[in-house]
Amino acid sequence: MSITADIAGAASVTVPTPRRKKRRFEPVAGPLRVVLLLVYGIPILFIVLTSLKDSSAVISSQASFLFTPTLHAYASALTDGGLFVAMQQSLVIAAGTTALTLLVAIPAGYGLARVDSRLTTIGLGLLIVLQMVPQTANVIPLYQIFGSWGLLDDNVGVIIADTAMLIPFAVLLLRPFFRAVPEALEEAASIDGASTMRTFFAVMLPIARNGIATTGTLVFLLSWGEFLYAVNFFLSPGNYPLSALLAQQVSAFGIDWPGLMALAVITSVPILILFAFTYRLLREGLTLGAVK
Repeated sequence: MSITADIAGAASVTVPTPRRKKRRFEPVAGPLRVVLLLVYGIPILFIVLTSLKDSSAVISSQASFLFTPTLHAYASALTDGGLFVAMQQSLVIAAGTTALTLLVAIPAGYGLARVDSRLTTIGLGLLIVLQMVPQTANVIPLYQIFGSWGLLDDNVGVIIADTAMLIPFAVLLLRPFFRAVPEALEEAASIDGASTMRTFFAVMLPIARNGIATTGTLVFLLSWGEFLYAVNFFLSPGNYPLSALLAQQVSAFGIDWPGLMALAVITSVPILILFAFTYRLLREGLTLGAVK
């Protein structure tokens, strides 16, 4: 029996779907969804409407939902060359952080899923503690370290900082997916003569690919909007990513509210597109990881 046959046999096992029971709180689900829609929808509507206003209409005493829309803020943002530079910076940082985080978190999550000992418990506890450390507590030490390494005002420094911040989150999220894989598949691969590395790459990774994709998507979303490290480790404003570019709309001379809101809308478009393509994967992956 080959490794591929073992995986195909495991995938062909049909698990009976339990009959869905009527839950006690189902009557509350509808009103709760309406409340959540209002809580999150109204601010988004306010952002979009403000981005379509003129600066004088935002602070006017007559400001309301009835106004003459204008695309001046979007035209100014799109004609500014700094927007595309910032978008490129955000893409490089998010992609680099995602790749580096998964490179470390995948074997770490697999190891914590397969080794049962006190060291595993200690390791999980340390990961939870690391997640509770405030991000602001790391800025000054990392600034000094990156300064001595010559990584200030460089994408590599921000990628390393974001990776260090997101690795505990990624490991804790990946571990349940690896624990859900039956150990019998690894034993069958070992009987077939597969080494530990081949078993990991040929058996574990293909089966846990949904969990890896889910984790990678979440890491990308978090690193895309990261602000604190970006604004502190980039010394030149011309190298700012989108999250830091938004802060430049606030100055000592006032706030360009339409421009700020237009940039917020433009910044969120790539995230919305990514979320639209990965919504089903995120929903199923997070549910599976939580249940397992």
